[in-house]
Amino acid sequence: MIVRDLSIRLAQMFDRPGLLAMLSGTLIALSFPSIGLSFLAWVALVPLLIALEGVSVRRAFRLGLTCGVVAYTGILYWINIVIVYYGHLPWAASIPVWSVLILWMALFYGAAAMLACAGEKVGIKPVFSLPVAWVAGDMIRSVIMTGAPWSMLGHSQYRILPLIQIADICGVYGITLLIVLANVILYRVIRAVSGAGVPYPVKSALLLLVLLIATLFYGFNRLTSVNASVAAPLRVALIQGNIAQDVKWSQAFRDETLDIYERLTREAAKGGVDLVVWPESAVPFFLQDELQHAERIKRLARDISAYMIIGSPAHEVRNGKRVYLNSAFALSPSGDIIGRSDKIHLVPFGEYVPLGKFFPFVTKLVAGIGDFSPGERATPLAIGQTRIGTLVCAEAVFPELGRSYANNGARILANITNDAWFGRSSAPYQHLSIAVFRAVETRTPLIRAANTGITAFVDQNGHIKTMTGLFVEGFRIGEVRPGSGDSIYLKIGDAPAWLCVLLTAGLVVMIRIRRKNIIPKE
Repeated sequence: MIVRDLSIRLAQMFDRPGLLAMLSGTLIALSFPSIGLSFLAWVALVPLLIALEGVSVRRAFRLGLTCGVVAYTGILYWINIVIVYYGHLPWAASIPVWSVLILWMALFYGAAAMLACAGEKVGIKPVFSLPVAWVAGDMIRSVIMTGAPWSMLGHSQYRILPLIQIADICGVYGITLLIVLANVILYRVIRAVSGAGVPYPVKSALLLLVLLIATLFYGFNRLTSVNASVAAPLRVALIQGNIAQDVKWSQAFRDETLDIYERLTREAAKGGVDLVVWPESAVPFFLQDELQHAERIKRLARDISAYMIIGSPAHEVRNGKRVYLNSAFALSPSGDIIGRSDKIHLVPFGEYVPLGKFFPFVTKLVAGIGDFSPGERATPLAIGQTRIGTLVCAEAVFPELGRSYANNGARILANITNDAWFGRSSAPYQHLSIAVFRAVETRTPLIRAANTGITAFVDQNGHIKTMTGLFVEGFRIGEVRPGSGDSIYLKIGDAPAWLCVLLTAGLVVMIRIRRKNIIPKE
């Protein structure tokens, strides 16, 4: 019985609908960096929609799941690099963990497809149900189980500046909704042209046209508007030390690490700078404890007469217990430590082991300090008259953190990160593409210092002004004018996406009611 069911599932996977779902997943994966054929996102769902024609609700879920599995296999292949090459675990452990993550992400594709199919069977058009359910799925996976807001469809458009300006109203979710809506309407047009008896979607096409025109009009207007901030610009140097992950935490390499960062900093500061930013954990020791090394860094700040933000682990006592933190320290031009910002959203198995006391044999994938604890508040660092919100590593993918810092007064966001453990994969490019949206949402420029790349300047409109390559030593210098902090998103947050969640819940109720009315009880 089990063998027969498995044979049926495999046959369905490679029949015409299954292959069409795989094609959609492939097109989605290709729309993201580093391949980055962003236009494919606008047509990627058409094969899946064709595959959904006339299928059962259960089959619709499996087709959506198949699409998601293929898409995230292509997008998140680099997870295995982290687990095997940097976590030093065997492929036998890596593949199951990776597969579970892929299935989890794909689950929301399946749910959206299932809801659209079920809705159509009771008279609810996919032109409404699919975009709303898709955004709802993105929103839900962004907040439960520590959150996984990686590579949503809207993120693929990060280089299309006129389009992404609406992120300062509705976040990336609004762009995703437009993409899914365009796919549904294009599908309907193709079916109408092919003579399948499907009427032309005139009203919905006009709606899409109006939405796109309004979006682009708003986008071009924001791109040409003047930054309302009156704060003086800062001349900023971003340092990329390119320290290999396998020696990063080696005590024997500490002096050499500092040599590299000091040399690059002095070279970058020759023309005068206001602020120097080092990456996450650039200082591979406790700045609070290593007084000799700390004094060397303080002397550097005095010599170049500039503020510095440097990544370093920290520790403090909470409730009588010592805890460790992944932090950023701010130094004044006089060499004094004037502030510290702690990472709030930690990476499971990278910075701590969930339920570690129940599974003491499970260790972190990334070497370094023991389990970190989360920071308690989004505390901007005061750099002269400007306050800077520091997003450490993966914090840049969580929009609520950028919003919290901006609402607490930050007018520049600094993303300090160590992407070395991604290897030479597409992950650093994906990470940067997501971080771009934090600048647009908050109308706050983002400066990004990465250990091995990608180091970059991003203005408040999401324009990447300059960027380094991967695994190269160097620095970038740029003038950064503090942002205006003028955005609707800062006031309402992800309310539009949560509205889609409520609408999806309403759709589920409506579908159940209509099914009861359509299917008489025996």
